[in-house]
Parts: sequence; C-alpha cells; structure tokens
Amino acid sequence: MEKIMEERTDSRRYDMFTVLFTILTFIVFGKLLIFAIKASWGLARILVTVLFLPFVLIGLVVAGFVYLAVPLLVVAGVISLLKSHN
Repeated sequence: MEKIMEERTDSRRYDMFTVLFTILTFIVFGKLLIFAIKASWGLARILVTVLFLPFVLIGLVVAGFVYLAVPLLVVAGVISLLKSHN
C-alpha cells in the first residue's frame, strides 16, 4: 500500500512539473513572439520609408505622373516633419 502511495506522489509531482514547465514555456515564447513582431514591424516601416516610397515616387515621375508624385512627396514630407517633433 505504501509503494502505491509513493508512486502516486511521484506521478503527481511529475505532472506538476510538466504543467509548470508548459506554462513557463508559453510565457517565455509568447514574450519572444511579441518582441519578434515588434522588431519586424519596425524593420518593415524602415524598409517602406527608405526603399519603397522613393522607388514609387521615382516610378511615378518616370511614368509621367508628376501631378500625382509631387502631392505624395509633400504629404510624406509633412508627416515626417510632424512625427519628428512629437
């Protein structure tokens, strides 16, 4: 009878460690996932600002859409000025 009780205690202890390990794993990897999303969002904003927007504006000018490219450039400039002062 005593051996059965010891096996139950060991089994419960093992189950508790498994549950604790699982919870902590979700917490750690959840935080890492949130950090990765924030980092990739920042990288995407930089790529759009530095690469994509200038190429789009140059493409619009080359294609003859100067009347569309200039207002887009002005709007982007105003937004960048307002964002840098806040």
